[in-house]
Amino acid sequence: MVCLTIYDSENPQSLTKTSEPDEISNFLRRYGMTYEHWGIRCGEESGQEAILRQYEVEIEKLKASGGYLTADVIDVNPETPGLDAMLDRFKVEHTHDEDEVRFVVRGGGIFHIHGDDGVVFAVEMHPGDLITVPRGTRHWFNLCKEKTIQTIRLFQDQSGWTPHYVDREVHRRYEPLCFGPAYLHQAENSTSIDAAGKHKTR
Repeated sequence: MVCLTIYDSENPQSLTKTSEPDEISNFLRRYGMTYEHWGIRCGEESGQEAILRQYEVEIEKLKASGGYLTADVIDVNPETPGLDAMLDRFKVEHTHDEDEVRFVVRGGGIFHIHGDDGVVFAVEMHPGDLITVPRGTRHWFNLCKEKTIQTIRLFQDQSGWTPHYVDREVHRRYEPLCFGPAYLHQAENSTSIDAAGKHKTR
């Protein structure tokens, strides 16, 4: 289940959160981002070719709308060589020269976004969730506690995936890993977001 967390800019411990897909999609659209839920169609042992075939229609639609040229599947887990070093590259605030497009097949991860308006928010993703983060967007990424994720990635040019680090330490103020199932269940009694972006209590 996807979860959006919006932080109070003055107090990172003060949270507004929702797990409603329509609310999340509408909120992210204000930052040029896309959220969709494609569903789960692959078993845990599915290989790259089988996964790409299962989502071929959606992938081709994204390629046409976003100018993406290639798609692949990346699969990481605690046994992946150099995993911690790889995460160290992306868990601090940075930007890319092209969009970051990720669809989660297995496992989970969390994007923190630092908007141009100063708002910081996090999108926790799980199997079936797609997100696009526009080029130039300040963000950082980490895995959930299991440190396992399998995702479809789309690229315009893979060289554009190189991180450009932001000379700040905003990321140090926020939870580095996914909050876990107990946190997600709290969304049932959380504050939600209306169409105008205003917060309302459930």
